[in-house]
Amino acid sequence: MSVPIIQQYKVGRYIMKQRAQGNMRYPLVLMLEPLFQCNLSCAGCGKIKYPPEILKRRMNVDECVDAVRECGAPIVSIAGGEPLLHEQIASIADKITRLKRFVYLCTNSLLLKKKMDSFSPSPYLTFSVHLDGDRKHHDASVSRSGVFDTAVEAIKEARKRGFRVTVNCTLYSGMMASDVENFFDFVMSLGVEGITLSPGFNYERASRHEMFLQRTASRNLFREIFSLSAHHKWKFNHTSLFLDFLAGNRSYECTPWGNPTRNIFGWQRPCYLLPDDGYVKSFRELIETTDWEKWGPGRNEKCDNCMMHSGFEATAVNDMISHPIDALRLALFGPRTRGPMVPDISTVNDNS
Repeated sequence: MSVPIIQQYKVGRYIMKQRAQGNMRYPLVLMLEPLFQCNLSCAGCGKIKYPPEILKRRMNVDECVDAVRECGAPIVSIAGGEPLLHEQIASIADKITRLKRFVYLCTNSLLLKKKMDSFSPSPYLTFSVHLDGDRKHHDASVSRSGVFDTAVEAIKEARKRGFRVTVNCTLYSGMMASDVENFFDFVMSLGVEGITLSPGFNYERASRHEMFLQRTASRNLFREIFSLSAHHKWKFNHTSLFLDFLAGNRSYECTPWGNPTRNIFGWQRPCYLLPDDGYVKSFRELIETTDWEKWGPGRNEKCDNCMMHSGFEATAVNDMISHPIDALRLALFGPRTRGPMVPDISTVNDNS
């Protein structure tokens, strides 16, 4: 696990406080989307399908800060769209870090070098740069050549200036373990803090549905990848239990309230990827009025192939607190990559 000690300590203290208070549903990461506009047309994204009048909308600084205070999560992931297109993004990030929240500013990096002077290095600020594989795979996933090289240059400059940097990698159909192996080696050579890893999720607004992995294919791919990790010094920005889940050694239920979403429409339910239950005006209303039982693999066919960290990392974090010895063992030795997998959640289509 590559997360700095100060972040591990503060997040751990927050979780223990929630558990001591008997809170069963509490947020771990606030997914903050202050805009949907983007300067790319990625194959796996549907945000750019919104009409121009929606893409022009912005959450202002006060709305963003109020959402952070209201939610109370110790980590804030600022996503979009492309956050660096927001005219007030530096002020938003600054005010949130002043609240001692850990900010992960997710970016495709096209504007990162240009905007970098507006930010100051801080243990509370991380640039999370999207790189979905090597040059060939990444440029194909974002539907534009040259983006990979731009991202690499931005990462190098950010590290040179002392910024925390992680790489957010989504794996799609057609990726081979050997390709991922070489890519991870290259990413670690850039001096990044760690890699956020997840299989792509085939949600309805996505542009190309054929590129997404199914659950069994995801588990097999991650086993192949992790079987190679013993020979490398890869760092992942995840709990060891979440990686074990990706490898098919654990069966977790989704905890979407662990990563609530606030965007230009309000508090989105049920989760970051599915606005199917609409929007509410407050975080409290989100928690108290959402029918959480009807969402997740095995409960709703739209969720059946999801293994995203936005849905399952919070589950793994709770499991880590309950089973610290298991988490430590996995952190030392990695996930099991051979032998039978645990039975997966029976999906809606399996039951039909």
